[in-house]
Amino acid sequence: MPDSPPQQPPAPGSPGSPGDAPDSSGLLLCGARLTDGRTVDVRLGGGRIEAVGTAGSLTAHGPRVDLAGYLLLPAPAEPHAHGDTALSADGDGPVSYDAEEVQRRATEATLLQLGHGATAVRSHVRLGEMEGLGSLEAVLQARRSLVGLADLRAVAMPRLLTGVAGANGLSMLRDAVKMGASVVGGCPDLDPDPTGYVEAVLDVAAEQGCPVDLHTDGADPARLGRLAAAAGGLRTGVVVGPLGGLARMPAEAVRRAVDGLAAAGVTVSCLPQGGCAGVDGRGVAPVRLLRAAGVRVAAGSGALRDVSNPVGRGDPLEAAYLLASRYGLRPEDAYDAVSSAARAALGLPEVRLEAGFPAELLAVRGDRLAGALSLAYSRIVVHRGRVVARTSAVREYCDSAAAVAMDLPRQGRVAKYGGGTGNGPA
Repeated sequence: MPDSPPQQPPAPGSPGSPGDAPDSSGLLLCGARLTDGRTVDVRLGGGRIEAVGTAGSLTAHGPRVDLAGYLLLPAPAEPHAHGDTALSADGDGPVSYDAEEVQRRATEATLLQLGHGATAVRSHVRLGEMEGLGSLEAVLQARRSLVGLADLRAVAMPRLLTGVAGANGLSMLRDAVKMGASVVGGCPDLDPDPTGYVEAVLDVAAEQGCPVDLHTDGADPARLGRLAAAAGGLRTGVVVGPLGGLARMPAEAVRRAVDGLAAAGVTVSCLPQGGCAGVDGRGVAPVRLLRAAGVRVAAGSGALRDVSNPVGRGDPLEAAYLLASRYGLRPEDAYDAVSSAARAALGLPEVRLEAGFPAELLAVRGDRLAGALSLAYSRIVVHRGRVVARTSAVREYCDSAAAVAMDLPRQGRVAKYGGGTGNGPA
């Protein structure tokens, strides 16, 4: 199999090239299965895919990782996290915004999501009277501590931006960008003047050259239409979500809103696992209708065990599973929403299993994508060309004559545990 044609690397300082140096020692992923059914070796170097060839055809320039029994995929990205409030549901009393505690939560949450496969995370961080800029500084400190493991980005979310009360929020939003927030956003639904809030965010984004990521339930079609029309002129990119309110609107109003989003080139980030602190409404945006209209749809996790969703997992494969099982997307389209579309929403370069593309990869135990979304327990995560996380699950059954008689499939090698028959990693 000839090597794939090389792609141009991102320019220094672009979203795909954070300051940490990629692994340059080289890594050979052996015997991985691709979604098209091929079994291949993949050689990595310099943070990118150097070559893809038939199994056994490539020479290793460094360590080998045996991926026999694994499906190799572009790594997911998490477009909608809340690291400042994550993992706070079990605490006593109000959520603490002590800087050290916020940094701990944001770091742990990002590592949990990395273990699930998300090598890039966009975290929406509140600015306001209680938090000030302290939560943002804590998340940015978490980002610095995770360099080389995961790419953590911060979205600045002021509480108010209009009227006398909003002047402080507007000042904090500009300061947040100077501190290192890479995206501006917030929740216009919580401001007395939602349209004015959107205009203020878009003005700061145009002034600072930042992307925009706005929380809105989308339950007011006229307001959503104005948001889309205003966002259409911003060249740095606009993401809105979760738009669960669209699911509660009349069909004709939904069609008009969807057409407006498509015309504006706005990306929608939906939350199939549940809501988040930014909006009160539940429900999931009409993903099939949005995709049919040409709207890019990314899927995020939202709340990770905070008061908005105390059982949130932060798992992109669960989001893809729900899009497929509950909302009718093909497994390939569902996974695209948490990988290619999510990366595009974050301004990250595309990943393909071809030479020249970034080495941002996820290996999951299985041989078909549908099965991986259903039972993706064992995972190996590659970020910037090196393995940064592993999860291994072992399923065991007691001795069963029925299992032997039916010759049920086993994963990995068979081992004996206390008289029972154990399956390998699941």
